Amino acid sequence: MQVKCLIICLGLGLLMLSTGPVCEARRARGRGRTKSRVQIGLPITGKYRDPESDQYYNNNNGAKILQASHFDLEYVLGHKIAFLCVAKGNPRPHITWYKDGAEIYQHLYMHVHEWTIGDDRVKSKIEIDPATQMDAGLYECTADNMYSIDRRSFKTDFSIAFD
Repeated sequence: MQVKCLIICLGLGLLMLSTGPVCEARRARGRGRTKSRVQIGLPITGKYRDPESDQYYNNNNGAKILQASHFDLEYVLGHKIAFLCVAKGNPRPHITWYKDGAEIYQHLYMHVHEWTIGDDRVKSKIEIDPATQMDAGLYECTADNMYSIDRRSFKTDFSIAFD
């Protein structure tokens, strides 16, 4: 007599199949695999029905982030953390910083520096010194001009240094 066994464990992503008395386990494919063109933090591009819309939305002068800090940063409490964002576009893009979805502004322990580079680039840097537990979260720099918006996200969490 053959025993068929099918066990699916969603938490671990395991799929167990067997035609005998002992089940074999193998890892199932995760849910995260999609063929969608929409990705968080990346601009949406594509063909549009009419040429005017296509030319507007796929404009070469649109804001584009050329350089950005690492996506995931673990910082030490009491030390300085910094994020960098360099963007290009014509007209020159404007960079705005966000933390956990809310726009952030300069204050005593957080400084925002901005430099223009030529006619079409801007460099923005945010520094937090000293970093506290409240500074952990999701930071985002957004570059925008009249043609497009581009954004990059930076996830931060803290660690405690023992001296």
